[in-house]
Amino acid sequence: MPCAQRRAGVLAPVFSLPTADFGSSVDDFLDFMQKSGLTVWQMLPLGPPLMDGSPYQCSSSFALNPAFLSDDVLQKDPGFATECTILERKQSLGATASLLLEFRQFEHNESHWLVDYALFMAIKSVEHHASWLEWQPALRDRSPSALKLFSEQHTDLIFQIIFEQYLLHRQWMRIVDAAHQRGIFIYGDLPIFIAGDSADVWANRALFQLDDRGLPLAVAGVPPDYFSITGQRWGNPLFDWTQMQENGFIWWRERFKRHVMLFDWVRIDHFRGLAAYWSIPAQCDTAIGGRWIDAPGGALLEALQRECSNHLPVIAEDLGVITDDVVALRKRFGLPGMLILQFAFDSDDENPYLPANHEPDSVVYTGTHDNDTSLGWWLGLNEASRKRVREVLSEQLSISYDQPMPMALIAAALASVAQLAVIPMADWLGCDSQGRINTPGTMTGNWTWQFASQDLTDDLANSINNLIQTYQRLPL
Repeated sequence: MPCAQRRAGVLAPVFSLPTADFGSSVDDFLDFMQKSGLTVWQMLPLGPPLMDGSPYQCSSSFALNPAFLSDDVLQKDPGFATECTILERKQSLGATASLLLEFRQFEHNESHWLVDYALFMAIKSVEHHASWLEWQPALRDRSPSALKLFSEQHTDLIFQIIFEQYLLHRQWMRIVDAAHQRGIFIYGDLPIFIAGDSADVWANRALFQLDDRGLPLAVAGVPPDYFSITGQRWGNPLFDWTQMQENGFIWWRERFKRHVMLFDWVRIDHFRGLAAYWSIPAQCDTAIGGRWIDAPGGALLEALQRECSNHLPVIAEDLGVITDDVVALRKRFGLPGMLILQFAFDSDDENPYLPANHEPDSVVYTGTHDNDTSLGWWLGLNEASRKRVREVLSEQLSISYDQPMPMALIAAALASVAQLAVIPMADWLGCDSQGRINTPGTMTGNWTWQFASQDLTDDLANSINNLIQTYQRLPL
């Protein structure tokens, strides 16, 4: 298990920070975490999102979101001459020789995805941000002569995109170092599926289930569940697992190596898709017409394990329709799963999310980015459901019957036997539904919630620290 000691953490996307970038508010947040005794920072994927802003639908599964580049940090970067403007810094003008050498090393090390990503984004810019499926056929189908000509005509634009990724990488690694200096681990997120309108699919069409034009034959999603009676039709193209396995999962291995470099631990989102995935015919409007198809998750995880010297720093997002084969796959590789307290109270005593059924090799949450805040969830319950929650928390965890929400649910997460407890920042702040990050199945009003710098008070830090000490989640 990645987390060998009892710890507590916070779920806070970068876009939820006061400056919504890799700037000074990150340092302030890390200072707040250190005062609070929170030693794990979980975030959502850091990639460049497409039009709806979802970090789970990005134009690359390797690149970082350009919106996170901090001008303030650039201005203070010792690798640039002090008289340079921000624009000159972004274009590498005035960079020191050592910085340019570091850039060339980054460019070399990341060339396996960086060149295609820069080309993809440059063409997208010239093509007025149209999907690659709508580009002129020679560029859409990656004609070598057409790509060579385009590259020659747009050298500066392509260079700027590559250098921007280097600056983002440099700023991110500064954050990782700052976190480690404070004893804080970074817990990242790897979406299992890839957006169709991405550099990954455009550059690797043979690895996906596509027709001759590049349109998906089937798309990803999940069957009807807690969140939707018609299931969720995500629309991502599905992997051609046969092709991936034949080439030794090289694309997945490179992707995973990149994430392990950026994060201490990686959550594989929709882990159950590595055992079997819900395949929806592309012509279907909902997920109801899909079917389960087996995936070679065991072979893939073996390949990833070899990349990590037989240690997988992975946490499995094993929510939804979880069958015995999914549990067996997770346990075969010793991966902790996820426990969501908001799911614990609406069924029988066999419910795996009930505190009495928790296991140590788990990460417990009050809720995730897809749930309402704990206070919003509580306010939406009827009296009978509230009574049930109070009785369970009192009987199984000795949580005071009268403790207010969301603190009662936070205390329950911290009291769990699960080694790691992660609380969304909106719950630490006691937010109602206005603090919700995402409502699955909706396309608007998501991925925008932010807290303010004045929310990070010493009183709150002390309150959190007291709780963490009470429930013995402050590592020695």
